[in-house]
Amino acid sequence: MIKISKWIFLFVVIVVTKSSEVYSQTSYTVIFYNVENLFDTWDDPETSDEEFTPSGTRHWTRQHFELKLKMIYKALITAGEGQVPDIIGFAEIENLWVLEQLISQTPLIRFNYGIIHKESPDPRGIDVALLYRKDRIKPINYEFIPVNRAGKDPFKSRDILRFSALLEGEQIDFYVNHWPSRSGGFVETQEKRNVAARILRQSLDSLFSRNLDSRTLIMGDFNATPKEKCFLSFLRAYPYPGNDHPTSLINLSTLWTKQVEGTIRNGGQWEVFDQMICTRNLLNSSDLKILINEGGICSFGFLTEPDPTYLGKKPFRTYMGPVYYGGVSDHFPVKVKIGVNKSKN
Repeated sequence: MIKISKWIFLFVVIVVTKSSEVYSQTSYTVIFYNVENLFDTWDDPETSDEEFTPSGTRHWTRQHFELKLKMIYKALITAGEGQVPDIIGFAEIENLWVLEQLISQTPLIRFNYGIIHKESPDPRGIDVALLYRKDRIKPINYEFIPVNRAGKDPFKSRDILRFSALLEGEQIDFYVNHWPSRSGGFVETQEKRNVAARILRQSLDSLFSRNLDSRTLIMGDFNATPKEKCFLSFLRAYPYPGNDHPTSLINLSTLWTKQVEGTIRNGGQWEVFDQMICTRNLLNSSDLKILINEGGICSFGFLTEPDPTYLGKKPFRTYMGPVYYGGVSDHFPVKVKIGVNKSKN
């Protein structure tokens, strides 16, 4: 029989106790999902959405819409590992009504979700939005930040949503983004994303000027990869582990490609457009802390389909051009978990 020194035994007990009491009992799940054109079936005369109607080029029907809602729910609950997420950021939402349908016509109805949404000036009528569990999250305020440019080459894009809330009595500011697309060419549209990055940075600098220790989690479909100029030069969001400057940001997405190649695939090329970015204090806090090893790209089997052209797998999208495929999105959802140090409460 092996004899264990009482001092070794005591050391093991202390280590196990410490590790089990920190960030193990409670956590908050935050998910971002570009749901690829979640439109209703009616023509809005104010936007270019007529293709998403029963008589439009995509023949978008109520049956297709309801199936898409069910698949979005399945993706969310699977990403939450059987639990509904606490905060969900969305891109490509047409309006408030489709969000109301999502939380009333799926099993999400059992949970008391609040909706943050506003119509943006996007020509197609797609917006960002956020859902939060009212029983778990205490909202403070929110704002929609315009992303546009006047002058020689004007444009209007989706607003950036900032949502401030209390988790365990501590404030975190959440940003939901959907930056200008690459449609028209990467070089031709790059400056639009630079504009979005500068606008987001201005909002962050305003937060930091009031409180240098502001805790922030940024999510979105940025239509850019983590090493592009818009992140490194303008947003000052650096690949994990980042740097020690208190106002610089850490791009958690740079960790994810070790397990999954990307969040979107075009022409056989994977890219990480859908990202989570945070302030350093959300990685080293003594009360609320992002759990590095419990986040990532959610590439579940039912969200993929074979890629016959380039081989391998690709996201199972709703449409390929005008052809209905019956999938949920051309993007994978991404998630992080924020752990709570129960020993501090």
